[in-house]
Amino acid sequence: MRSPFAALTITTVLLLAVLFAATSPAAAEVSPTGHLRADSNTPNPAVTNFTAAMNRLVALAAAAGAGLLSLVWARVALSWFSHDSMKKILAKERARDALIGTLLFVGAISGLVWALANWVVTGV
Repeated sequence: MRSPFAALTITTVLLLAVLFAATSPAAAEVSPTGHLRADSNTPNPAVTNFTAAMNRLVALAAAAGAGLLSLVWARVALSWFSHDSMKKILAKERARDALIGTLLFVGAISGLVWALANWVVTGV
């Protein structure tokens, strides 16, 4: 009885992992000393290393958030396919909350929230 739910959870996690891998930045070229090589456009390798570190932190935050979202949606799915009518009603409310949370998460990771706040503050 639990195997369809486990399969749904695993499928959700794998789908989010594939989507995350498709949107993550390309791997940077590393020198033998372990530092990132600077491009010809960037005069300072420290800037390149800092940028790569920040991009990695954003990618890790996105991965952690995707994992949390998969758990939230798995909980919704488990309640949705229940035989108890009360659990189905709660699942509808959880689905609404999960959808709002997912949209906010996608907006935060993609920069939409930052762009909107910048537009409100500066008017540009």
